[in-house]
Amino acid sequence: MKTNGTYRAMQAIVVDDEQLAREELCYMLDQVGGVEVIGQAGNGLEAIGIIERFTPEVVFLDVQMPGLNGFEVAHRLIQNGGTPNIIFVTAFDKHAIEAFEVNAVDYLLKPVDAARLEQALERARRRVGEVPLNDAQSQVERIVQLMTDRQNKRERVAVKVGERFLLVQADEIIYASLTDDSINIVTTQFAGTSNFRTLDELQARLDPGVFWRVHRSHLVNINKVKEIVPWFSRNYILRMKDAKATEIPVSRAQTKRLREYLRL
Repeated sequence: MKTNGTYRAMQAIVVDDEQLAREELCYMLDQVGGVEVIGQAGNGLEAIGIIERFTPEVVFLDVQMPGLNGFEVAHRLIQNGGTPNIIFVTAFDKHAIEAFEVNAVDYLLKPVDAARLEQALERARRRVGEVPLNDAQSQVERIVQLMTDRQNKRERVAVKVGERFLLVQADEIIYASLTDDSINIVTTQFAGTSNFRTLDELQARLDPGVFWRVHRSHLVNINKVKEIVPWFSRNYILRMKDAKATEIPVSRAQTKRLREYLRL
């Protein structure tokens, strides 16, 4: 990475679906110096094409994008046999990014801090040409899985309470029910409605290992079940941990899964 005793500029690509975010990061990179931005991309598919075409040494990759997100872009690059140094850019809170601390990649928390950006660039410089390809790919695969798992477990959901929208961590949701074309969400602290049009859309944002569609009209957090009440025809009713101890029926199709999971 050195030329005549000084660092040569690293070639970089910036990927973010928001143009203003890309421009801001490019400006900061120009101010820091030592980096040549050779391309930009506004979505995951575009990013893969540009990365494969220009083979940059470092990619600043936004995590949350429509279509292919940052995790999926990293997976595609691995499958295609080429993995540059990836610095993920994320809006996750501090607790949600503990798993990002892996040597293969770095992360930047939005809004990007100049000093933190310089630190990430220094790490990238040290890695260029030093990590065998197979090791780098293996490390990226591990961090992508960790990030995906953490994202699923800590996904936040907006709940409308009165005229306000309150953000709640997924693990605080007790259950969600479809009533009169409205999705009602009950959490450990409050109850409200969701802007998702269907339970399918809400369920897609949550960890499938924790949130079960026990009935076509009910989605429950399996960790928030207080009691399982036997019902007719060998079915069950779930008594939840909310203040009202709400009872939710389990459909016949989901009864077998429940029995197997809880060894009933």
